[in-house]
Amino acid sequence: MKNYDVIVIGLGGIGSAAVYHLAKSGASVLGIDRFNPPHNHGSSHGETRAIRLAYFEHPDYVPLLKRAYALWDDLETETGEKLFEKSGILQMGPPDGEVIQGVLRAAQEHKLEIQEHTATEIEKNFSGLRVPDYLVGVFEKNAGFLKVEECISQHLHLAQKNGATLKTDEEVITWTHDNDFTVQTKNNSFTCQKLIITAGAWANSLMQENNIPLTVLRKPLFWFDTDHQDYNLSSGFPTFFYELPEGMFYGFPKVNEHGVKIAEHTGGKIITNPLTISDEVDPVELERINNFSQQHLLKTNPKMSKHAVCFYTMTSDGHFVVDEIKSHKFLYTVAGLSGHGFKFSSVLGEILSDLTTEGKTELPISFLSSSRFLN
Repeated sequence: MKNYDVIVIGLGGIGSAAVYHLAKSGASVLGIDRFNPPHNHGSSHGETRAIRLAYFEHPDYVPLLKRAYALWDDLETETGEKLFEKSGILQMGPPDGEVIQGVLRAAQEHKLEIQEHTATEIEKNFSGLRVPDYLVGVFEKNAGFLKVEECISQHLHLAQKNGATLKTDEEVITWTHDNDFTVQTKNNSFTCQKLIITAGAWANSLMQENNIPLTVLRKPLFWFDTDHQDYNLSSGFPTFFYELPEGMFYGFPKVNEHGVKIAEHTGGKIITNPLTISDEVDPVELERINNFSQQHLLKTNPKMSKHAVCFYTMTSDGHFVVDEIKSHKFLYTVAGLSGHGFKFSSVLGEILSDLTTEGKTELPISFLSSSRFLN
């Protein structure tokens, strides 16, 4: 039986990047996924994911984002594929709200280029949007969205090209640790010196004695058809984010026949088993999205053209966990991405590779340590 340097469990956004960076570093690496990625059973699907530098969640993420941007550029160069569309992002909310204050703080602290707008200016510059007078906006032109499935596919393709072994449609049952790790699947047993768990909604069941509180939310995605050119990517329509009294909503320009994609960042139903999740349209969730679109995107067709369901795996504070799990030496994880993690997958994959091969990373991740949950 071959003993790998590293095994990665879960090959979504983070895991696919990790096996790529590990293989590129020369490590012998095995990646395992219970499905065949990219797939629609987890968190990393649905065509598009937003990416932005002026990060309202916390300015400490910005150095990681700068490295992520460079790595996405490198991946595009290496593959010859367009993976990052710089549509710009327009973030709107009350002047004293979480989003606007957070964006301005990150931009000021890291000297990022942004443009501030009144509601009237937004409607003039982006005619597809309607904005209440009490909101203001911040536009970041170098932001946009990633093509989520293509990013995963390219990371996995290049991982294999660099020597990684991938086992898909292979469910991990358990793992044990003595001198080495032994990973037991339904069909096989594998050993490795170091283990990475990037299993998303399945992380709770795979990280033994981890003491990291993770809650999984069911999150619906909706697409609405429109013939109006105002919403086309080619017409300059941006990725957008609204902070409203009734919740936070976001969306993307029209990139194909499905139209404009809209989802709610807040809310979500708690689930205990990702395998039993329903992909049926919830009429209450649809009504909330319809109400939002009818007030703020007046030129979209109220008839839904596509629907999908993904997961947010939440920590109690809404920030990631990027760490070596102290209960087992040489066990590493990225978990609890809390609905805003895919844009970081390129850099988080590199960080996991550095931690397992070099024992350290030069990037600032101390604020994402699991130790914050031990107090």
